[in-house]
Amino acid sequence: MTWTLSAFADEAGPTADEQIRALADAGICQIDIRGIEGHNIVALPLDLAEGIRAKLDAAGVSVCMFGSPIGKIDIADDFEPELEKLDHLGRLGPLFECRAVRLFSYFNKNEAPADDWRRESLERLRRLRDRAGELGLVLYHENERKIYGDRCPEIELLAAELRDGDRFRLIFDFDNFNQSGDDVWDNWCRLRDDTDAFHLKDSNDRSEHVPIGQGEGCVRRILADALAAGWSGPLSLEPHLKHSAAVTATGPHGKAHQSFTSLTEAECFAEAARCALEMMGELSAPVK
Repeated sequence: MTWTLSAFADEAGPTADEQIRALADAGICQIDIRGIEGHNIVALPLDLAEGIRAKLDAAGVSVCMFGSPIGKIDIADDFEPELEKLDHLGRLGPLFECRAVRLFSYFNKNEAPADDWRRESLERLRRLRDRAGELGLVLYHENERKIYGDRCPEIELLAAELRDGDRFRLIFDFDNFNQSGDDVWDNWCRLRDDTDAFHLKDSNDRSEHVPIGQGEGCVRRILADALAAGWSGPLSLEPHLKHSAAVTATGPHGKAHQSFTSLTEAECFAEAARCALEMMGELSAPVK
């Protein structure tokens, strides 16, 4: 049983050097690459990627997951660019020795009928899953707010229709469930057997992002239960304590906590990492 702790280090700074420094200071040796050197991972040029890989290797940092924005568009938007983004990640995969790709499942801004929203989202995800299989990638679906798969019943359907372990898996994001007004513990009880990864992000009852364990996301209770159940998989620190350029680019829900406004991005990341590692230690979690 192993828990792989990684982080969206672009929340500490935009450059590879800043991100590597933040990870080293925190004692984390895995990264989820989202934004780096002025590029989102789905548009990162191969020659620039080679230089970044060399820096990561020199620092002893490996890539756990690509934090792609695939699926964070409307069901009425053109789908072909989504496949092109995935194809590019297929080219980056061997370079970074990474197969895991975070993705989402589509907004419905024009309020199409629920059946149409479900049908189109599932069809798009199915095509992405099939392409991922061809590329040797594994998709990890996040329960982002206001997309199709943001609530527990929809995620249960995604699990039944798409989750296969080899090409399509599911992320449990504590904060997104909390901000949707869900009972996060109840969602965990329903999704326990279908959860393949966690996003370590928490929020309070005012929708302000806080270090994990300090909000309403039931983080400690759920991770303790996962540990007792023998769960294994990746956990990605995505603190959102400060709405930096990296966070703002994601179109975040919720609010930055006022107590962190005076801190730099790197300081906010360091505090989030400290709290996460402290919780891992208290739980005696098998983190690597």
